[in-house]
Amino acid sequence: MVFPTHRMRRLRRTETLRRMVRETTLAVDDLIYPVFVVPGMRKVEEIPSLPGVFRFSVDRLMDEIREVVDLGIPAVLVFGVPEAKDEEGSEAYSPAGTVQRAVRAIKHLAPDLVVITDVCLCQYTTHGHCGIYEAGSVQNDATLEVLERVAVSHAEAGADMVAPSDMMDGRVGAIRRALDEAYFEEVGIMAYSAKYASAYYGPFRQAVDSAPKSGDRKAYQMDPANSDEALREVALDVEEGADIVMVKPALAYLDVVRRVKEAYGVPVAAYSVGGEYAMIKAAAEKGWIDERAVVLENHLAMRRAGADLIITYHAKEIAKWLG
Repeated sequence: MVFPTHRMRRLRRTETLRRMVRETTLAVDDLIYPVFVVPGMRKVEEIPSLPGVFRFSVDRLMDEIREVVDLGIPAVLVFGVPEAKDEEGSEAYSPAGTVQRAVRAIKHLAPDLVVITDVCLCQYTTHGHCGIYEAGSVQNDATLEVLERVAVSHAEAGADMVAPSDMMDGRVGAIRRALDEAYFEEVGIMAYSAKYASAYYGPFRQAVDSAPKSGDRKAYQMDPANSDEALREVALDVEEGADIVMVKPALAYLDVVRRVKEAYGVPVAAYSVGGEYAMIKAAAEKGWIDERAVVLENHLAMRRAGADLIITYHAKEIAKWLG
């Protein structure tokens, strides 16, 4: 390519030309919107560290679901806050649990909306860890039995897909077997396959009161320094039956998203987490950035890196901007 024969700017002259040669697109169909459900009635509670994001009781959640459907967002990821906590997190698998009631209500109102449920124990346990916690450590194999019960209870409520976020070894295979044995072989699994022990999770932990009461999660979530390990995690989850694999967080781990997509070619989700959202909101409030431009650029970068799906608190805003 020799100048002036080749002029790269020729195809950048107008917006129409730029659209015609654009390599990556961002569409509403790429988005999954997280929703938070709390016990009680007539509750709408803004999450202080996630401005514009709310926790809803099941009855008030239905207004939010109507808006999601009207915007064309294809899926929601449901997180629940329990009525009470215990050592095992037993409300996580209760048929009367917050998530289970929410799923039934959502599917009754919007049967075509894809409902994905988070499968974990952190917000349900008194200790705040993602599994059975004994002698200062999370017990991997004992936790699997509880996660199986949680996943099946979500499927019984009508979930289309379950999303284990606990990072226990073997949990995808255990949940797949449990679902199949309960005749829910068509319920999918979106695995939090490469979930890092990240500093970006603070706002989420406030949203569901899930911070560990002692210690941290570094013994089961991934070291931010590692990417080869992420490929091994994804390989195991795919082998065990994951239908979609996830990288979490998104922005600081776009290299991992790219490596996973290139290595396995399976559907990849990126979770743009609360810390990412909160930083943008804070900077926009100060007038330091153009919020719309930054949000769209960030999410386009996630798609360009290889994410097929993006779980994002910006989903409603993006849908309106793209509409």
